[in-house]
Amino acid sequence: MYARERNLKRGEKMNKFKVIIILAMLSTITGCSETSGLFGKPGEGNDPFAEISKSSLDYFSSNVGDTTLFKVNQSVIEPEYRTLLDSQAKWIKENSIASVTIEGHADEQGTREYNLALGARRATAVRNYLVSNGISESVLSVVTYGKERPLRICSEESCWSKNRRAITIIKGIAP
Repeated sequence: MYARERNLKRGEKMNKFKVIIILAMLSTITGCSETSGLFGKPGEGNDPFAEISKSSLDYFSSNVGDTTLFKVNQSVIEPEYRTLLDSQAKWIKENSIASVTIEGHADEQGTREYNLALGARRATAVRNYLVSNGISESVLSVVTYGKERPLRICSEESCWSKNRRAITIIKGIAP
């Protein structure tokens, strides 16, 4: 009988513990639903992230664009991406960028060695295009990841087409 009473008391303690945990979770959730954020109310001008500066890296990746896509087994820059690369070159010049890395990627089809070489050709094609638009070669570096860093993982064209890419990464602003 003593063991049964002890188990009942443990059960009561566990139930109290569960209630405390649930109440703590609820208070956390309701605390998050408040309309004023970390930097005050939205639109008050206190939020440093409310507007993205045209010289910021976020502006580069979201408004200028940092990704050039390629066709299967190709490293030729398609006409629709030349406009993107023209905008990248203009932004890099306007913002005195001192270091840019261009990552070359491939889809999962083919051998590791072939895709590393293809990624290098893609990154080099973007690099050469930027150089032809007035960006100094000393600012640009190339790295290839082949199929090692896929953006999307599935064995379908919808994923493969997103993985055949070169990404322009801004590393540093000139002093």
